Amino acid sequence: EFWEGKGRDYEDRVERIALRKLLPEKGKRLLEIGAGFGRLTGEYEAFDQVVLVDYSFSQLRYAQEMYGTSGKYIYVAADAYHLPFRPGTFDAATMIRVIHHMSDVPRALGQVRKALVTNGVFVLEYANKRHAKALIRYAMGKQNWNPHTLEPVEFVELNFDYHPVYMRGALQKAGFQMKRSIPVSFFRMDAIKSRVSTDVLANLDGLLQMTGLHYTPSVFTRNVATGVSSNNLTTENLFVSPENGDELVREGDVLRCPRTGTRWAIREGIYDFKAPLDE
Repeated sequence: EFWEGKGRDYEDRVERIALRKLLPEKGKRLLEIGAGFGRLTGEYEAFDQVVLVDYSFSQLRYAQEMYGTSGKYIYVAADAYHLPFRPGTFDAATMIRVIHHMSDVPRALGQVRKALVTNGVFVLEYANKRHAKALIRYAMGKQNWNPHTLEPVEFVELNFDYHPVYMRGALQKAGFQMKRSIPVSFFRMDAIKSRVSTDVLANLDGLLQMTGLHYTPSVFTRNVATGVSSNNLTTENLFVSPENGDELVREGDVLRCPRTGTRWAIREGIYDFKAPLDE
């Protein structure tokens, strides 16, 4: 409903342009956090396996209809604050149009770092607090919050904008080193999009992304996991308990934690970690 027929073809195009600039050429296993209905999943073809995570079970079913159940694509309904994956299971991860809905950024980033191997690549998109419209509105006295201060701003409930300096620091504290940052969506204004073709705007945006002018509503970053971490890229057993990190045993269409007895269901080929079966 958000993407189809809502005049967002331009945004979709320029986000793909930025993503292609930042993704590794290939890899073993990629974690897509906030995959939704699989809008961007097709961009990850170069990976041997892609694990799609979203809190919405129904969105994952749409993705499943598009990408199938061959084993290359794994579908997981889970909370991004409690990822159910063995440490060091992925050599890449993406989180696009997701973190602006999260009130606890350090916790979310920490979960991603735990899932990655050392030197794993994390492509993160965030909503920019210091975008041009906010700067102009603040200068004219039409906006109360200051786009120059570092703290996140919640402009509507559970919708946050982040200052680039704040996000760089949050990533560093979580165990990432930012290698590249790309401003995206220079022309995200209906007055422009209604008068200029999507092709022209997308091509111009792709060029402007190289300028480093971070005054756009969206910023894409490429980050590398630092420090020491596990390396379980070859494992076929991806999952651990999101509650305590224990190994899980599969029993038919159920994953069970032997120590606690907690069970999670596999429904229609989707691993459902939103809530244990006993709750």
